[in-house]
Amino acid sequence: MIFILNLIKNIRRPFRKFTPRQIKPRSNEQIRIPEVRLINEKGENVGVVDTQKALQMARQAGLDLVEISKDAKPPVAKIIDMGKHLYQQEKAKKERKAKQKSSELKIVKVGLSISEHDSMIKIKKLEKFLEEGDKVKVEIFLKGRQRANKEFAKEKFKKFIDLISIEYKIDQPMRSLPSGFSMIISK
Repeated sequence: MIFILNLIKNIRRPFRKFTPRQIKPRSNEQIRIPEVRLINEKGENVGVVDTQKALQMARQAGLDLVEISKDAKPPVAKIIDMGKHLYQQEKAKKERKAKQKSSELKIVKVGLSISEHDSMIKIKKLEKFLEEGDKVKVEIFLKGRQRANKEFAKEKFKKFIDLISIEYKIDQPMRSLPSGFSMIISK
């Protein structure tokens, strides 16, 4: 009876969520494959070697045997310092992340009854976003009865877009929304 109650408790217990962690490459005794393609500490290809012999060579050099490519047939292992290898991987990852250009999508909303001065302020802000390399979503929103005259709103929207003085390209052409029109542009 107690066994069944414990079994029911275990079933009701929620599962732990999987949290991704840094996966380290297999090294030294963790490599349980009979043969590996070995690259020595100088970067020279030694060839296909028994794993135990490769491990002895790594110990003689005072370094670690690290599995570089586990998908190859046979897997590729290299004699290197494990700490230095992990540091170089982390450093390369940070460099790739730094080189990625993250552009945000900025939104500029314009009303149908916007004055000329207010539209120039919006245009300056829009141009600043384009200069910074961001994509800009330009929206004209219509309220209430303004939705009845969509052709007038479309013309007003085109005039607003024509006021942009710097060069831009249209990523998404003007499209109709229930509440107005929108367009995405970038430099």
